[in-house]
Amino acid sequence: MSELHATGSCLCRGVIFEVAGTLRPVLACHCSQCAKTSGNFAAMTSCARENLKILSDETLRWFRSSETVERGFCNRCGGNLFWKQTGSGDIYITAGTLDTPTGLKISEHIFVASKSDYYDLTDGLPQKDEW
Repeated sequence: MSELHATGSCLCRGVIFEVAGTLRPVLACHCSQCAKTSGNFAAMTSCARENLKILSDETLRWFRSSETVERGFCNRCGGNLFWKQTGSGDIYITAGTLDTPTGLKISEHIFVASKSDYYDLTDGLPQKDEW
């Protein structure tokens, strides 16, 4: 885990945020929902919800993608930003929306049983068929 103060935004900067505190290592999620929202697998870090501060939410919208999950995105540029589950104290942040340098690394691949057939995982990191 990385203790830091990080900033980030969507492409058009309609949504701007900062994180104070611990960001967890990046998970590469290969589930079909992440693929549909990002166009490929989603690389996501997470933090405690109270450590995420939204500085501008002008274009932030939430989409309920399942009974217990909401995904935050920019309704102007389409940026895939956040993922949160009902009852969890954490919020996931799409790693590519963080300003660099992040100091983060991918730690594992999840939902690899759902990944598409056009790419292979060859980085030697742990792989889980589900969560």
